[in-house]
Amino acid sequence: QAQQAKFLSDVENELEELAVTITQAKKMVELIKGAATKERERVEKLFAEASEVLASFQKEVMGFIEDGERSMLGEAEADLRWKEERRAKLAQCKQNLENVTSTDTIYFLQEFQALKVAMEENLSPPLSFQKELNFTKCTQAVGAIKDVLSTACKNQWNHLQGKGIDGLNCQEMEEGGSSSQDRQFSSRGRLWAPKHARAGAGRISSHFPPRAHFSLLPHTVAFIIDLDSDTADKFIQLFGTKGAKRVLCPIPYPESPTRFINCEQVLGLNLMNRGNYYWEVELIDGWVSIGVIAEDFDPHEAYNHGRLGRNDRSCCLQWNGQNYVAWFGGFECTIQQPFFHTIGVFLEYSEKALTFYGVKDSKMTCLQQLKVSPLAKGKLDPFQNKINIHFPSLFSCKLKPAFFLESVDAHLQIGPLKRDCVSVLKRR
Repeated sequence: QAQQAKFLSDVENELEELAVTITQAKKMVELIKGAATKERERVEKLFAEASEVLASFQKEVMGFIEDGERSMLGEAEADLRWKEERRAKLAQCKQNLENVTSTDTIYFLQEFQALKVAMEENLSPPLSFQKELNFTKCTQAVGAIKDVLSTACKNQWNHLQGKGIDGLNCQEMEEGGSSSQDRQFSSRGRLWAPKHARAGAGRISSHFPPRAHFSLLPHTVAFIIDLDSDTADKFIQLFGTKGAKRVLCPIPYPESPTRFINCEQVLGLNLMNRGNYYWEVELIDGWVSIGVIAEDFDPHEAYNHGRLGRNDRSCCLQWNGQNYVAWFGGFECTIQQPFFHTIGVFLEYSEKALTFYGVKDSKMTCLQQLKVSPLAKGKLDPFQNKINIHFPSLFSCKLKPAFFLESVDAHLQIGPLKRDCVSVLKRR
């Protein structure tokens, strides 16, 4: 009986504890439901507000296009009507003059005078199209908004999943032991490298294996490049901020002190002044040069001196339709390698080195590394000698990515990096 009473007492205690925990669990369930409901309502409200902002922006942009179209169309149609009326009037006067008989001198003189007056009438004023440049930039502006939204959505989704920027695991960031001041962002803030990693850790040898995997690139900032429309030569058409193509007809870009005027070149918006940077470029068509240039380079330089690699303030890798050629200071070095659609560019400030790679299937072939390297005795290499003397001074400047579209219809597209290469980069 005592054991039975004890057992019943234990059961009673267990029931009371379960009742308490059930009550607590119910409160937790209600709390979760309430918090989720409130969060859902807030999110829906924010999405509605964001939709209103986008709808308002869309309305403004479409109205801007319609106003520009109406203004330019009215002016163009008025000019067309004037020209058609003038042509009809001149044709009628000419016909009247031709119909006059040779014996009717007075009538002939009258018709001749009428034709002369018609010919001397004031011409219509030239078309101004003052809003044309802004009107045709709408696509670029909306494309930039789309890119920003897409990137922000991706980064915030990764954040919600417990990952860092662009998918880098937050725990890996913590283990890196770097403070927020020690992180270097590209100017668009996609990926970062710790400060200690940028100070030259893990150097790339000039004897880099010919088919090295991307994971051998140490502690690299994946550099996100946006093309700067204020630097584009008038014969370069930009597609958003990532694509560029050389065209035959000049584009009426607005005046800009940073615009190239003698060379079909365009720069990236982004500045580089320390650490390691890596970016990729797709060669779609034609002759293209890819490299870097000093921020303060004069874009009004003459063609022979203003081209990438033809001066001491820039260097590049050129594809000339047959092979690759590295250029610096007017000296060149031909490279015997097959064509790669994707070119990787790796810039190391601490090492004062710039390396170009051919990228295919997440593997990289070293095409050329520009870096000071003492020559072997008795070996004469004008290109390397130029590198040894003048190349280090280039790193005393802030540098920008630079692109030269040498042939008509030459076309390039800035990365993104290959997905598997990016995955390897994140794991490091």
